[in-house]
Amino acid sequence: MELKGNLRTVIIAGVTCDVLCNFMRIMALDVGQKNIGVAVSDALLLTANGRPTLKRTSWEADVRQLRRLVEENEVDTIVVGKPLHMGGQESPQSQRMKRFAMKLSKTLGLPVILWDERLTSFEAEQQLEEAGLNWRERKKHVDKVAAMLILQEYLDSRTR
Repeated sequence: MELKGNLRTVIIAGVTCDVLCNFMRIMALDVGQKNIGVAVSDALLLTANGRPTLKRTSWEADVRQLRRLVEENEVDTIVVGKPLHMGGQESPQSQRMKRFAMKLSKTLGLPVILWDERLTSFEAEQQLEEAGLNWRERKKHVDKVAAMLILQEYLDSRTR
């Protein structure tokens, strides 16, 4: 029998035992021309947590940074925001994200899911403004918050 996940020692009701924990996480990306907003789920797949925004320089550098995050956070699935028009039609950017997702999946060997991201950047901007951040601070965090919104919507859809 092949074991996947991590063998961990836990105490349950005062009894110590080794259990196989398969707490893999999901990572969401809000991919733009200059930056990639990143969020990673908790181990129970309930909440989205923001990670520092990545600056894009080249495909190779993007993959190196994403691979590091995948390994550090034990990610087994990636969700990429798919920007659709308000009516739900594909956009040129959604076509680019489809190609990005296919290439990323092939490169990292992980499933990549495209997820409707309509209005997430707008909502992220609104939340940051309501939190009292000035426009410079909002600009620093908007991609990360958008990735968190994409991931939280995806996680919530799994429990419906």
